[in-house]
Amino acid sequence: MFKYLRGDLFGGITAGIVALPLALAFGVSSGLGPSAGLYGAIFISFFAALFGGTNTQISGPTAPMTAVSMVIIASILAVHDGDLNKALPIILAVFLLAGIMQIGLGALGLGMYIKYIPYPVVSGFMTAIGVIILVTQILPAIGYYPKEDEAFVNQYMPLAEEEILENILKEEAGEGILVLEDFEETVERAGEITLEERLKEARTLAGKDASGVVGTFKVLPRGLQQLNWLELVLALTTILIIYGFKRITEAVPSTLVALILVSGIAYGLDLEYRPIERIPEGLPLPQLELFTQFKVSAISPFIFTALTLALLGAIDSLLTSVVADNMTNTKHRPNKELVGQGIGNSIAAIFGGIPGAGATIRTVVNINAGGKTKLSGMIAGVLLLIILLALGPVASQIPAAVLAGILVTVGIGVMDYKGLRAIPHLPKDLKLGPISLSSEVIIMLTVLVLSSIWNLVYAVGIGLVIASLMFMKKIGDLTANRSEVKPLDEKAWPDERNFPVKFKEEVFIKHLKGPLFFGSTSDFQQLAEQIPHTASTVIIRMGLMQYMDQSGLYAMEDVLQDLKRKGVTVLFVDILDQPRYMMERIDIIPGLIPTEHVFDDFDACLQWVIANVKDKYQPIV
Repeated sequence: MFKYLRGDLFGGITAGIVALPLALAFGVSSGLGPSAGLYGAIFISFFAALFGGTNTQISGPTAPMTAVSMVIIASILAVHDGDLNKALPIILAVFLLAGIMQIGLGALGLGMYIKYIPYPVVSGFMTAIGVIILVTQILPAIGYYPKEDEAFVNQYMPLAEEEILENILKEEAGEGILVLEDFEETVERAGEITLEERLKEARTLAGKDASGVVGTFKVLPRGLQQLNWLELVLALTTILIIYGFKRITEAVPSTLVALILVSGIAYGLDLEYRPIERIPEGLPLPQLELFTQFKVSAISPFIFTALTLALLGAIDSLLTSVVADNMTNTKHRPNKELVGQGIGNSIAAIFGGIPGAGATIRTVVNINAGGKTKLSGMIAGVLLLIILLALGPVASQIPAAVLAGILVTVGIGVMDYKGLRAIPHLPKDLKLGPISLSSEVIIMLTVLVLSSIWNLVYAVGIGLVIASLMFMKKIGDLTANRSEVKPLDEKAWPDERNFPVKFKEEVFIKHLKGPLFFGSTSDFQQLAEQIPHTASTVIIRMGLMQYMDQSGLYAMEDVLQDLKRKGVTVLFVDILDQPRYMMERIDIIPGLIPTEHVFDDFDACLQWVIANVKDKYQPIV
């Protein structure tokens, strides 16, 4: 582990510095405060690296995990009248449960099945995450906080009194007091409701009504009327520096530059800005209330939500692991990675941190700075702990608007622009009366809209159900049309028996049989590993590949780009209509594969091989 100590040290320190502003921002965005984001980054980074299966992975709070955590926290707070002290043990119990579920997924060897999440569902979800983060940061960026707007809060005073009375009735029903002879006690307790209690409940209701994308747009006109120009200038300056500094150099994280520069100026000039919540000094302490106040009934409504959080963290982490593999020419262990992420999230929950996953940007930064082993991720966590202990009081002076500006750039960056750009070009394979629509676009937009305005968890579930139903229909139709086709083994096809022996080393033939869809992309992407180093030409026969979805399309594009970089010529033979249409939509044909390299039959392809491929190696007898 210590062989690459110097590279791991630089990689870990750089990744930790990049993680600092994001951890603070994600903590604030979640609703638990900046310390929760920092605690999550410390423990997840260290323990996920120590026990995980990807050597160069840097883990911590991420945009998708924070968005789902935000929903969970808001839901549990609403049940407990906005009292964080009462809600916190249950919130952390749900996070702990999600971490344990991740450990279970890895221990059961289910990491390999994450690939079955269709691309349109992931695309819609990621874009929704960007929309949620971007929109919900508008109010902090303009300095408007609905719970502090007295006129807005007063609108909820009658409803607040009703809620308090309803809670009293529920409590007494549970205590067995609510009977006719004891009804006087109920009336007496109702008469003792103070103005302060009603105001507190009204603030909770106002905050709940103003939360999320819909709530933000609902109160935005009020916010603009009470716009705080100083907060807006701080947020906009932060955004401009983040994007502008990248044009100067990417060696220094622009997010950190913006955080230090804008915060320093605001503090140095003694401006009357709103700081973030105070970060506790000293070592993080375990939240023992998580265990002493544990009740199964309190977390049972959130079991499905915890499972969704665990699955999202698994997807997020394993996608980052693939990126790390491509950059380092290594192979991660998915099940071990899930166990490591689960341990990291579980320990973070015990210490009051928000959950996280493998972070792509931080992982890339680590690799580029020289990180080679697990030590780099552990160093990143230790660095953040040192910063917490040494600079906690200083960090508490950071303007809230600065973190809002950082999160705006995160929201913009996390959206799936590749999927959005593809919308006009995807085939319209679904007919609703006279209207032709793309099933993949419908899935993506359904997940995007429902996630943004309703519920992230349910939106993904609905997207998966729709994708599965549409896929089954397509495969059923294709199977009916090609029912005479029998499965073939990997032996040479009849028309390949006369293939010149002298080209056996130079030409590699790959047969594609069956649909190339989201469940088979992983196996297809291993095509490059099957090709012998002597091969300069690859023939891909597609006569039995009836269907290709968007996930398969991009997997094909990735493989072809990889082969092109290696100088390998690719020839297509007998492409069926639907796959060809898909590849023409995103310019695989003729962008990556010229039309002269696309053949209707194997004989025509063979003539091209004889005329253009040079015999460089002696065939192995």
